[in-house]
Amino acid sequence: MPKVEATSIQLLYVEHHNWLVGWLRRRLGNFDHAADIAQDTFVRVLLKPAIDVIEEPRAYLTVIAKGLVANAHRRDALERAYLETLAQMPEVLAPSLEYRAILLETLFEIDSMLDNLPCKARSTFLLSQLEGLTYAEIAERLNISVRTVKRHMVLGFEQCLIFSLP
Repeated sequence: MPKVEATSIQLLYVEHHNWLVGWLRRRLGNFDHAADIAQDTFVRVLLKPAIDVIEEPRAYLTVIAKGLVANAHRRDALERAYLETLAQMPEVLAPSLEYRAILLETLFEIDSMLDNLPCKARSTFLLSQLEGLTYAEIAERLNISVRTVKRHMVLGFEQCLIFSLP
């Protein structure tokens, strides 16, 4: 079977870009945001390893776009939570705009790192690393054993190591 080449991707773009932007606009209610995610969708297609011919291009593009929309919503929620936390800080303790941008980008990277963890493992890791809870406290809060907390922590640290490798 032939592989998808640059000319095929170009054809995919020409034939389906406007449709994808429209599809995204109806879901997001914002043309600019829809256009950005459509572009990101095609970038993802370009970055994927060569695949066999795409038999259902709109379904294929939709799956990628839905993932990007979910990521965008998660990033927006994370940013809102960060900004709400900053708003509660006394102004004299608030970080500079540059430092805020660095912190926010770091939060996005951590979120991305932990995205592949199961929900309980992610919660366990965050309770330990962000709230400083002991394994016993985490076990009690999440209603799991200390042994399970340890397994979840190993998963979290492994995920961080995998993500940080070149």
